[in-house]
Amino acid sequence: MTGVEGLALARVLHVLGVVVWIGGVWMATTVALPAVRRGALGPDRLAAFQAIERRFVWQARTAVLVVGASGLYMADRLDLWSRFADARFWWMHAMVIVWVLFFLILFVGEPLVLHRYFPSWARRDPERAFATLHCVHVVLLTLAMVTVFGAMVGAHGWLLF
Repeated sequence: MTGVEGLALARVLHVLGVVVWIGGVWMATTVALPAVRRGALGPDRLAAFQAIERRFVWQARTAVLVVGASGLYMADRLDLWSRFADARFWWMHAMVIVWVLFFLILFVGEPLVLHRYFPSWARRDPERAFATLHCVHVVLLTLAMVTVFGAMVGAHGWLLF
């Protein structure tokens, strides 16, 4: 594989990873969590949430790892490091911040905090627990969508400054 082919593959993997990862956040935030909160997936909201989360978490973790590895490869291969010193490329910083945030949530927060504390909270106060979880997802989705927008317009030459 040539350098050009490697770079093309990295771009494809990067975009596919973002589609799976952020698309999953979109689905969880706009479809799954509202349905769970309403009880549309059955009366045991915690069981419904856990069934969805268990099926998607490893897909999301894999996608986040692929996005991180491909992004690092492209930054190095294209020598994009100087962009981090230029505010016009704010979306480069945003991509890293969003990636780190989701990495920490998926690999630290979810297994060590969500699995440990959320079930008892959801049984004790399901309205508040699921409303908070949904609110966190809305904030994360908003950050992700702003970042995707910035990355897409920035990558095509539209710098805001």
